This record gives sequence, structure tokens and C-alpha cells, in this order.
Amino acid sequence: MHVFVTGASGWVGRGLVPELTAAGHTVTALARSDAAARALRAAGAEVRPGSLDDLDTLRSAAASSDGVVHLAFKHDIAFAGDYAGATDADRAAIDAFGEALAGTGKPFVIASGILGVLGLPPGAVATERDGLAADTGEREGPISGGGGRMANAHRALALADHGVRSSVVRLPPATHGNGDNGFIPTLVGFARDKGAAAYVGDGSNRWPAVHRDDAALLFRLALESAPAGSVLHAVGDEGVPIREVAEVFAARLGVPAVSVAPEQVAEYVGWLSGFWGVDGPASAAITRDLLGWRPTRPGLIADLKAGHYFA
Repeated sequence: MHVFVTGASGWVGRGLVPELTAAGHTVTALARSDAAARALRAAGAEVRPGSLDDLDTLRSAAASSDGVVHLAFKHDIAFAGDYAGATDADRAAIDAFGEALAGTGKPFVIASGILGVLGLPPGAVATERDGLAADTGEREGPISGGGGRMANAHRALALADHGVRSSVVRLPPATHGNGDNGFIPTLVGFARDKGAAAYVGDGSNRWPAVHRDDAALLFRLALESAPAGSVLHAVGDEGVPIREVAEVFAARLGVPAVSVAPEQVAEYVGWLSGFWGVDGPASAAITRDLLGWRPTRPGLIADLKAGHYFA
């Protein structure tokens, strides 16, 4: 296939491009900077200059491809407080792709989030069948702004009724590996700066996790064979207790691991305070049965103990 990829120079994209090319696919990648374009060409991708705001570029690139993987999201403005602006841009991009792909039967795979799937009680193990009710994408859960991104995932899934083989891959917040620049290194930085690795209460709340390269494989499998309207979970570890994560931080950094009350957590992890206390385990059993996906890379605790997060 000739595949168009947004977010190809991001964390998951840097794993996906070689995964696709090794499987014999050709990749055209959206690049919003010269530096991104150089890195993508070095990885074997063709480059389409532009950004998520260039909707005509997105439509044209999708129309000339055999399939689309949409990984890009405006995390910079989302984490600066404008989550609504980021989700609005994401929705416009999804709509543009939908217009270009309607009636073609081509695959369209998007990335979404898994933590705090709406409609579930805290601690329930989320499956691929959860969070699909029409109203869940309009509500807010424990993660501020999460409802808007879930609504966008519903929008992409609805394209299955318009002749698009659409699917959604839900990613855990701990999508980890050597070179990660997301939540885990940010949390390591907070622990180093604060002189303590905090967990909430007894730290028994759990995060799902996956190695980036296992996630990249799942995106390829979804592109190649996921049925229209599929929701997939990129989950290697179903639920890693946050206390265990904090204790590895503490051991590697030479700081104490400390229990904090929910109202104190922002003092230790800043803007990630809404995430750090969430108990949100998740299963990938349906995904594994549907696509034969089998994670083979190290789990989160083993990856942390490898040391690269603390170099």
C-alpha cells in the first residue's frame, strides 16, 4: 500500500514508519517543519509539507493514497490549556479525511486514548467494547478534555457507514520505550525536580501500558486488516500499579517514594495531576483475537529498570 501518515515524526510515528516500510508499504508523511521533513526522508518516507490546519493538503494526500494513519494531535496547545482547540483541529482533520475516503473502502486508522474511558466505574477493566455509547464522547470523565477526543473517535468510526474501513487504536498514557518524550519522562523529570517520587494514597491505582514498537505493529495490522468500525486496544500491561512505577523512579533517582493525598498531587506532578491518580486498567483480549497481535517487547517496569529513562 501507499500510506499517508500524519504525526509520522512523533513518538509512535517514528516506530510506525519503519514498521510499514519493512512490511513493503510506501509512506508519505505530513511534515510541518524542515527538521521533521529531513528526519522522515532519512527514515525512508516521502514528505508532504503541511500541518493539520491544511485541510486541502490532507484531502489531496488521502485521495492519492491507499490508506491513511492519523497519529497527529496538537499536544502542544492541548497541554498549554487549549484542549478544545486541539480537539477542534483533530475533528476538522478527521472530517477532511472522511470526505476524501468516502465510498472507497480504503483503511483509515486513527490514534485515540484509553485512560479514563468514559462510562466505566473507577478500577473497571476497560475493553474495546466500552466507551462506544453515542453520548459518552460528549461527557467529561476523570481526564479533562477526554470527552472531546472520544467524540472524535466516534466520528471516525461512523465513517464505516460511508464506505471507509475506519478503525481506532486506543493508546495507553504509558506508551514507552527508549526515546520516549511523553508522560513517563515528564513524570521522571517531576520526581527529579521535586526530590520525591509521589503516588496517590496507597498507589494501588493502575495504568495500562504498551511498548511503542508493539503499538506500531498494531497500527500496521489495523491498516492492513481491521474490519470497518473496529476499536482496538494497544495494551501490553493490563494495569501497572503506580506505586511500583514511583518506587522505580525513587530507586533510580535516589529520592524517596512518597504517598500523597489527592489534593496534594499537583505539587508533585504538576499538570499531570489529573492522570496520576486514575485507576484505569484495560484489556486487549478482543484486539489480540481479532488481529493476532501479540506484544513481544518489555513491559513498563522492565523498561524503566533498563535505565534509559534516567540517563
